[in-house]
Amino acid sequence: MLNFRILGAIEIGSPAGSLRPKGALQRALLMAFLANSCKLVPTQTLIDELWDCNPPDRVENALQAHVSRLRRQLVALEPDSAPRLLTHPSGYRLIVEDDELDIATFLNGLDRLRQQRGTAAEIARETRALLALWRGPAFGGFTGGPIAQAAAGHYEESYLSALELLFDCELENGNHQHIVPELRRLLVKHPYKERFRQQLMVALYRAGRQADALDVYQDLRHQLSDDLGLTPSPIMREYERAVLEQDPVLTSVDPQSRGIPLTPAPRRQLHVSG
Repeated sequence: MLNFRILGAIEIGSPAGSLRPKGALQRALLMAFLANSCKLVPTQTLIDELWDCNPPDRVENALQAHVSRLRRQLVALEPDSAPRLLTHPSGYRLIVEDDELDIATFLNGLDRLRQQRGTAAEIARETRALLALWRGPAFGGFTGGPIAQAAAGHYEESYLSALELLFDCELENGNHQHIVPELRRLLVKHPYKERFRQQLMVALYRAGRQADALDVYQDLRHQLSDDLGLTPSPIMREYERAVLEQDPVLTSVDPQSRGIPLTPAPRRQLHVSG
């Protein structure tokens, strides 16, 4: 059994050793296969992924050479197993099971947690365990070609979605003080992520820091105006109103709203997770 890790540096591990692909083309090839694990990837798709608009002469032979090199390295990691990298008339396919690929473990676990009816503490604990799979940006931060870029974007959105679920559960569990530093750090990297700002405003308000909660809104307003010439969304303005008026909904706990995005609401009807 091999362990394919792409949440951080790209690495393949086995009892026989480990492999980190060397060279941009070998990385791009492995990234394309792992973004399409067990699916046939057409030859032309791989050519576009590796060379974009500048393929070399006899490009199919060049691709075949890179595939052969990767196949030999995989065989060396599990010499007594059937080959994983298969050649088809129209392309290539890498056999990778879900439990061998960290991103598949993460995505499947996140789907399960979204449907789970456990306690907030249980789901928060399991979500943190899933998030611990991320050792860094997907594919180690390498951009790759169109396949890898699209996959990395999807994985990043799922990562942020997991964080939103985590903070909903932590708020529901009364851990508002604990998550304030985490949310502040995230907003440095994702300053326009309104959901994190909403959760931070609730956490600060529940900690008795009403002025700080309002500052979170004002910071967004200034950033949007200065950087993009925009104003906060109706959702964010509703949050500001709720904090100004000390709306009781900000301190209510409603497990049914866990993970549900906030929507603009009439006066005194704001929905707040946790």
